[in-house]
Amino acid sequence: MPDPRHAPLDALPRTAPGAQVWAALGAAGLTGSAYRDRQPGTGIDPAGLADLLTAVDARFSVAATLSVSVQLATALPVLATGRAPVARQALDEALAGRATAALAATDVTAGTDLTALRTELRIEDDAVVLTGEKNWIANTTTATHFVVLARHRPGPHFTHFTWVLVPADAPGVTTRPADSALFADSGTGHVTFDGVRLGRDHVLGRVGFGLPLFARHIGTERLAGAQWGVALCRRVLADTHRHLTGRPHGDGTLWDLDAVRQRFAASLLRVRALHALTGELADRVALHHDTTAAATLKAAAGTTVPHVLADCAQLWGAAGFTTGGIQELRAQAALFGIGGGANEVVLGTLADAAEDVLAALERPGTLP
Repeated sequence: MPDPRHAPLDALPRTAPGAQVWAALGAAGLTGSAYRDRQPGTGIDPAGLADLLTAVDARFSVAATLSVSVQLATALPVLATGRAPVARQALDEALAGRATAALAATDVTAGTDLTALRTELRIEDDAVVLTGEKNWIANTTTATHFVVLARHRPGPHFTHFTWVLVPADAPGVTTRPADSALFADSGTGHVTFDGVRLGRDHVLGRVGFGLPLFARHIGTERLAGAQWGVALCRRVLADTHRHLTGRPHGDGTLWDLDAVRQRFAASLLRVRALHALTGELADRVALHHDTTAAATLKAAAGTTVPHVLADCAQLWGAAGFTTGGIQELRAQAALFGIGGGANEVVLGTLADAAEDVLAALERPGTLP
């Protein structure tokens, strides 16, 4: 039965871009349900976040859901670390859907190597000056504010990085859309900061705490990705099941073929495993900021979602190549293995914790 709280979303067309969906969520007072005490600064509420992502995924495109997910899981919690009025106002506007926040961490360098960031923040007595470029940022073309990770000292030390809030209309800020039809509805693009001068009150959190803050909140983004992955796979499997049971073949339907049923069941098993793992580790990530648990969820979603959508795409046959069909969705789902940390990176994190993981597996009923 549809949740009446989500009725405002039903007034939008299925083709609504992420910014429009975000505005509707805020106007209906729904964004706060993703957080404990309905405030981003108090931490993620896993059940509320999953509920919201499921509702958005059921109604809108992958790109639009990406736009919403990044803001809910990462951009707003980082923005909430700002205590100055300029940050508090931006947060309130974003929660109400009247502003869009873009998390600008990925640089012109490799996205997974944040210590190589070239975007620089010069800190003066009463101002900061930002210079650099951020690439492949969701919500770039629709952002009213950028939440930017930059280095304030040379070198890779983890204390050399700081977050800063940058109004999109500040002098020296220019944006351009990314050359990607797959994610146009997320406003994905590139942004350049050319000597952007701001007051010191635009610094978010403490100077030098940029990477620890990122590590704390990228975990919630990985949790969100796993929750969204479950919702997306369940929806696609349900659509595929309806297709198979309604597609004539011989004296029955495609569903009657044992090979088809086994392939479908194998995908169903993968999604059940991801669902169980997400439920088991959600509080560890949301409440305890467990980086190994977050990496586990990211690796699980990054391998499960593309596999399930590839299998479903095969089961749809030629019908999957229609505009907006499963083959297009399959291409978008590759995001789960790249965004928020590529599969290889998070698997490396899991390997680093191998001894702890193996020790925990000795204790029945527990997961590392």
